[in-house]
Amino acid sequence: MCAHVLVAEDDEMQAELIRRSLVGEGHTATVVHDGRAALEAARLHRPDLVVLDLMLPRIDGFGVCRALRRDGDVPVLMLTARSTEDDILLGLELGADDYMTKPYSPRELMARVRTVLRRSGRAGERREDPVVRAAGITVDPVRHEVRCEGRPVECTPAEFEILLAMAAEPDRVFTRRQLLRCTRGLERASTERAVDVHIMNLRKKLEADPRRPARLLTVFGVGYKLNGGHEPGDDSL
Repeated sequence: MCAHVLVAEDDEMQAELIRRSLVGEGHTATVVHDGRAALEAARLHRPDLVVLDLMLPRIDGFGVCRALRRDGDVPVLMLTARSTEDDILLGLELGADDYMTKPYSPRELMARVRTVLRRSGRAGERREDPVVRAAGITVDPVRHEVRCEGRPVECTPAEFEILLAMAAEPDRVFTRRQLLRCTRGLERASTERAVDVHIMNLRKKLEADPRRPARLLTVFGVGYKLNGGHEPGDDSL
């Protein structure tokens, strides 16, 4: 059961935990942190499921759910710390398919995700496998394998998590802090500067000339991105 899930959660650490749980289940995910970005991402990516936090900035979860229902029938799993009956009923009346109150366990959340996807019949509509492909790179989160132009690439667990996040959203600029969160639990003592080392090592494995990278690009003053427009053979440019 493979699907693309939009996660709208303003708590970045919680959002990253959800993303990693989804990837571990074989799904792909897009993560946003406010309601306006959630609506833009939903229109752009047409996800199979939206995991929607109620207390979002700019547009709250109720407003996002209302807009999603006007635009289509994508399933919505609503998350909130507010557990009053009125809030639950309002969320369901607006069209939420399920409703979970915080705190919750990742295992429980993934069970709810599976149930909603199975009920909606959307899982696997557009994706036959969970493999992420971008810039000549394939990342398989189930087999924990990376290939570059068909060539197997050995990655450390931290490198794998960073590359998986970047390949899932090519051309998105990630800050060092965001990429560090991808490795949380793997390298507890790491700092943001450790991300530079991981990127340097990934360039050695993925670039024809690591000193002139064509795939893993630096966005000065911000962070890094995976060049989604990279074409095979570009490494010499």
